Amino acid sequence: AEAAELRARLRSVRHTVLVLSGKGGVGKSTFSALLAHGLAADETKQVALLDIDICGPSIPKMMGLEGEQVHQSGSGWSPVYVEENLGVMSVGFLLSSPDDAVIWRGPKKNGLIKQFLRDVDWGEVDYLIVDTPPGTSDEHLSIVQYLSATHIDGAVIVTTPQEVSLQDVRKEINFCRKVKLPIIGVVENMSGFVCPKCKNESQIFPPTTGGAEKMCQNLNVSLLGKVPLDPQIGKSCDSGQSFLAEAPQSPATLSYRNIIQRIQEYCEHHHFQEEKIM
Repeated sequence: AEAAELRARLRSVRHTVLVLSGKGGVGKSTFSALLAHGLAADETKQVALLDIDICGPSIPKMMGLEGEQVHQSGSGWSPVYVEENLGVMSVGFLLSSPDDAVIWRGPKKNGLIKQFLRDVDWGEVDYLIVDTPPGTSDEHLSIVQYLSATHIDGAVIVTTPQEVSLQDVRKEINFCRKVKLPIIGVVENMSGFVCPKCKNESQIFPPTTGGAEKMCQNLNVSLLGKVPLDPQIGKSCDSGQSFLAEAPQSPATLSYRNIIQRIQEYCEHHHFQEEKIM
C-alpha cells in the first residue's frame, strides 16, 4: 500500500537524479543547486530540487530561500518556488531558525524523507534532483528504497581530485552497485584554479593518484567533467544567486553546462530505452 501511495504521488515525475558524495565539503549541494538552475534555464522544463540532507540543509541558503515556510494545501505540502519552473523542498523550511540543530535518530529521518516523497505536491515534473547527505547511511538506503517504487535514472557522484576524497567515492560506487542504483557518472569539483590575472593554472588539490579520471577508468564509470575552482561560486551560493547566471563566461560555468547537457542526454536515452522495453 505504501509503495502504491508513493507510486501514485511520483507518477508525474519523468526523471529522478540523485546527487551523492563520499565526503562532506566536496561541493555536492552546490552541484545540486546549479544542476537545478541549469535544467530550469529551459523554461519548457519543470524542475524540482529535494534536499534530504536532514542535518545540514544548505539548499535554502544556496537557492536564496532562507526564512521561507512550507505551505500546506488540500493536495499536500507546496514546494517553495525560486522560478515558476523551479520548486524546492528542504527540512530547512521546517526549522524556526537556520541555526537550529536537527538532532534526530534514523527512524525520524526516514519518516521525514518518506513524507517529502509522499506529501509534497510537485505537480508535473521533468527533473527531480535529490541532494543527499555525504556517505552511505540511513538517508541513502531510505531514498533508494522508497524511490524503487517508481524509478531512478541514476546517481551523479561528486568528488575532489585528492585521494582522501576518492577513497570515499569508491565506497559510494560500491554502494550504488550493491543497491542496483545506476551511476550516471562522476564530477570532479575544485579541479585546478585558473588565475584570473595571469591565466596560469594551479592544482590547489593535487590529484596524487591520478584524480577522478584514473579512478573512473579503473572502475569503469563515466567521468562527466571537471569543474575548476572559481571564488565566485562560493560568493553566489552565499548570496543565493545562480553562479551560472552571474558568471556566464567563467570556465567553471562552461564546464557545468557541458556536464548538465551530458546528464540530460543520459536521462533522455535511459527513458527512451525503458519505453522500448515496455
